[in-house]
Amino acid sequence: MIYLKTILNVIDNSGASLVECINVFGKGNKSAGRVGDKIVVVVQQLRSARLLSQNAANRVQRGDVRHAVIVRTKKEWTRPDGTVVRFDDNACVLVNNQGEPVGSRVMGVVARELREKYSKIVALAPKVI
Repeated sequence: MIYLKTILNVIDNSGASLVECINVFGKGNKSAGRVGDKIVVVVQQLRSARLLSQNAANRVQRGDVRHAVIVRTKKEWTRPDGTVVRFDDNACVLVNNQGEPVGSRVMGVVARELREKYSKIVALAPKVI
């Protein structure tokens, strides 16, 4: 469950490391974001420049306001088939206005619920749970 001021890890190579949620799209003031929801975030911390290529380091800057998609949450939920899913952290992938990822790689697992709306993120992920 992602609320206002929640800190999330960024698992793509866009250049951001940590972001802070400032809005959840399509939800009221009291609602929380779940896996697959689009949110608005502010970049709080950048990845080390030596880990990224020159182009990737320039994609985002600290303080940038960006859109992101939630790919993992700590809050456990039950799927319609009865499977209970829970991850170790809250994570997101930065996207542009069309819903395509800003980075060219996704590092880490993502939830299966992203398949319908964000197939490009699922295709870039090494593992889907």
